[in-house]
Amino acid sequence: MSAPDLSKLPKDDSIEVAFAGRSNAGKSSALNALTQQKNLARTSKTPGRTQLINLFEMEPGKMLVDLPGYGYAKVPLEVKKHWQKALSEYLQHREQLKGIVVLMDIRHPLKEQDQQMLQWASESEIPVLALLTKADKLKPGPRKSQVLKVREELADLGGEIQVESFSSTKGIGLDKLKAVLTTWYTSSSVDDEETEQE
Repeated sequence: MSAPDLSKLPKDDSIEVAFAGRSNAGKSSALNALTQQKNLARTSKTPGRTQLINLFEMEPGKMLVDLPGYGYAKVPLEVKKHWQKALSEYLQHREQLKGIVVLMDIRHPLKEQDQQMLQWASESEIPVLALLTKADKLKPGPRKSQVLKVREELADLGGEIQVESFSSTKGIGLDKLKAVLTTWYTSSSVDDEETEQE
């Protein structure tokens, strides 16, 4: 399902993992690679086409959330402000949110809005997997160096932030992404059961 803002999302106890990133970071491609669906999330040559909060049910009670891209999308200012408001409200108030995958182009990571997103997640104690996308554009040596550099820069934030290289076309980092999501879904399910027992 799709929703323009937080108020239109289902009020159930599903576990949600959100995908966020700049408009050209390869978010849709990553979602399609993860789910082995060619057109689950629509890819476009025009960045910023995702204008709604899109939910995909992986299994009963386990959701992937495709958030509106942030960044340079060429849209009217009022539309951009609405996206930013919807994004902010979702991140701050959605109790079902158990983890965030932040996607950044490996050649241009840690732009200002990426850093704001990571800072917020760290302060909110929400685990993050930072995926450095389009990793196939770099040779293995520079790719590894870039991952280490980003890890070092994010170490100061504290919080639970993992950094991995990723390529939706070559499958780089796909197993890691699946493993992290499985951990988040599983640990969240266990936490919920323990809370109910208490």
